[in-house]
Amino acid sequence: MNTSKRTVADIFRMSFDQYIVENKQLPLEHYKVANALMNCHTATLGGHVFTCNECGHVQIAYNSCRNRHCPSCQAAARFEWVEDRMKELLPVPYFHVVFTIPSQLNPFALRNKRIMYNILFKAASETLHTLAAREKYLGGNIGFIAVLHTWGQNLMDHPHLHCVVPSGGMSSDRLKWKSTPYESYLFPVEVVGRLFRGKFLALFRDAIKSGEIEYHGILQEYEINASSIGHLIDQLYKKEWYIYEKPPFSSPQEVLKYLGRYTHRVAISNNRITEVTDTTVFFHWKDYSDNDRLKEMYLSHHEFIRRFLLHVLPSGFVRIRYFGFLGQGVKKERLQLCRKLILNQSETPEDNVSECDEGVHLDKKERIVKWRCPICKKGIYTPSLKIPPLYRRVYQRYKIA
Repeated sequence: MNTSKRTVADIFRMSFDQYIVENKQLPLEHYKVANALMNCHTATLGGHVFTCNECGHVQIAYNSCRNRHCPSCQAAARFEWVEDRMKELLPVPYFHVVFTIPSQLNPFALRNKRIMYNILFKAASETLHTLAAREKYLGGNIGFIAVLHTWGQNLMDHPHLHCVVPSGGMSSDRLKWKSTPYESYLFPVEVVGRLFRGKFLALFRDAIKSGEIEYHGILQEYEINASSIGHLIDQLYKKEWYIYEKPPFSSPQEVLKYLGRYTHRVAISNNRITEVTDTTVFFHWKDYSDNDRLKEMYLSHHEFIRRFLLHVLPSGFVRIRYFGFLGQGVKKERLQLCRKLILNQSETPEDNVSECDEGVHLDKKERIVKWRCPICKKGIYTPSLKIPPLYRRVYQRYKIA
């Protein structure tokens, strides 16, 4: 719990100016994110005046920045996203699969974000589709949602992909729903890891040959010594890649809880910050190498800002993607077909196949309670006046040289 009431935005407001002085020129995306965080819920972005319809109490609410890297702006986006996904749930178990690349590739991903993260998505999706098509594992066409995370609990770079996969798929002729043969995992983890390794490294090698991979910073040694990159790839082929597969969720509601928790997560939430001094940030982190023990870490303001900005995604990069029968262009038609095939197979009453309205109802009720007047505890705040923003763009505070 954030007992200090300090946020990530506060740390940027305290130290980002000096951080710029010490680091000189920063990428444009970093300026945009920093300005969005610092201006979030301030008069800079404008806002609204709300009045209680019972006692007349007035409350000012400044607008949020709605930046996807802002930990203060994810609740509303998460609610809307989960509400949309509620309609797409199938009445089958769901698996959670995590694809992680070896730490030797982290420097390449950090300096070539767009191409390396795209390779991660492509290799993971091809791995799942390839295994699903094999008759011994499923013999069908699957669909899944993939969410990119780029951080570890200590805020260092740790690119990995969270995939939520229904436990089955349509037969190739689309006449039958086929369930996965395993109860506690999607596919054998060793098979998944080795196929993913081969596909990722093949794509990585192609990107090197085409010149898409750039060698900056510590990667310059690979540009100077051309044979070293081949040696690295050979080492990575010999290494077992880590793949995590979680047993199926117990219910559709659990799937949505999971999705909401992971899809709109940022590098660190405000709740993890325990204390902020003039020079230091203290926060909780979970040490997975030490039996998931909860520990406290402290960093200087500048190191905290540096680590946070490591996870700023390239402009326009899509970090939540849909594959197979959940693909954006086909899912409406394919999901209807999947439900029909599942219903025919299970002979379950159609009423039980529909989405779970109760979860959505409760979330909407909770949203309304948040706007109840704390003074009279009876009335509801209603907007009475709009406050215009001070700036048209939130990143104009810093001029790019």
